[in-house]
Amino acid sequence: MNTVALLVDLGVVVSSVVLIVGLSRARGGTGGAVHDVYEAAFLNGGPGRVADAALTAMQADGRLAVGGPGIVAVQRAEAHDPVERAVLQEHASAPTGALHALREAVMRHPAVQEVGDGLAARGLLAAPTASRTWRRWGRVQGVLCVLAVPASIVVTVLDPRSLDFSAIPFVAKVFAFLVAGMLTGFICAAVAQGRVTRPGRRAAEAFRTAQAYNPDPAHVVAAHGLRAIPDPVFQTQLIAAARMQPHGRTAGRRTHAAAAATGASALLLAPVVWCAGTSPGHGSCGSSGDGGGSAGGGGGCSSGSSCGSSGSGCGGSSGSSCGGGGSSCGGGGSSCGGGSSCGG
Repeated sequence: MNTVALLVDLGVVVSSVVLIVGLSRARGGTGGAVHDVYEAAFLNGGPGRVADAALTAMQADGRLAVGGPGIVAVQRAEAHDPVERAVLQEHASAPTGALHALREAVMRHPAVQEVGDGLAARGLLAAPTASRTWRRWGRVQGVLCVLAVPASIVVTVLDPRSLDFSAIPFVAKVFAFLVAGMLTGFICAAVAQGRVTRPGRRAAEAFRTAQAYNPDPAHVVAAHGLRAIPDPVFQTQLIAAARMQPHGRTAGRRTHAAAAATGASALLLAPVVWCAGTSPGHGSCGSSGDGGGSAGGGGGCSSGSSCGSSGSGCGGSSGSSCGGGGSSCGGGGSSCGGGSSCGG
């Protein structure tokens, strides 16, 4: 039994070390400050916050007008950056000009997707594939350690030497290691769940502090979300658009509760998709949950969407579902890359 106990303890230690080192490397990087307002928006709320910032900036200076039940009209086709050009491009191809459809299309545009790729390359975000690997590892380790505790008690009871009170029981030899392995596994899984890394959180907080008194609408939305939009009518329209799921459905109770739990910094209610890949052709579609910029969560592309063709980030209407195990994110100019796999 001494040999078995030694193997169990050694297995837990080795697994924990591999998990900690692997997770640290996956979430490592040069760090540093955000480069522009859209990087800050991505850290604080994913692709949806980037789209919100661009739409708000263009509505505030009169380039866009939103009327009636959320129909967008272009007043001046002027763009100051790639994300605003994405807004104009997606509006030109939109069949109805509906705000919620435009917002979602902009979220999936390569110009927005590449913002996340740049953050991941510098270690401010963790790519979905790396996070998913270590999240699963941590959960499996934690569960196995939990199950091993009662198993070790059974082994101790069945061991004939357990009647010898001078000997150390088997459960006592492994219990401390199992508890440590359980805590290490679950804590590392929780850390991997959050997409924004520690340097990313510092960068987002530094942006909020530096731009605390900047009245520019895009900066306000990037730092504080939709509730900070100064125009109450447009705020209501954009919040309603953020609540829309694909095909015009509104978010359910579970999503509402999650948004309420994460507070005002959370991206409101809509599925947020980041087809991450720090180099072309190596991305995978993963959801970017919010919780104060946490691109966390492992969901894939939102229902009904497809991994785009002809340059769309992770959208489009080709009809190929983004959840299937065999589908791939294709597309000529897509940041989702030809070799990426869709899924959480």
